[in-house]
Amino acid sequence: FVQQTKWSLQLMTQRALEAESNVEKLKQEISILQGELESSKVENENLKAGQTTDLGAVKHNIDFALQNLHKIIMGANWSVRQLTLGVESLHFVAEVLESTGKISEVEAEKE
Repeated sequence: FVQQTKWSLQLMTQRALEAESNVEKLKQEISILQGELESSKVENENLKAGQTTDLGAVKHNIDFALQNLHKIIMGANWSVRQLTLGVESLHFVAEVLESTGKISEVEAEKE
């Protein structure tokens, strides 16, 4: 039972580390997209100011940024769910280990 609990703990730890890695990758992607968004904002301001800019390119940049932003949001949601599941599993393992310790104490007292 203890061996199975240790295995579960290792598995949950591995999942949490993978989720953290995914979060870091998503943060990098968000940073890139924020730069693209700022570029699109500048182009938008230039258009408002009456400067000539290719509207097709602006629309393409905005569409591209939105598509990537949606992908990042979906990935971030998945990573958050994975982290939450990992935390719940770790809490369960901790409770099992505490119960095992209490059982051992009661058995030791009986002897």
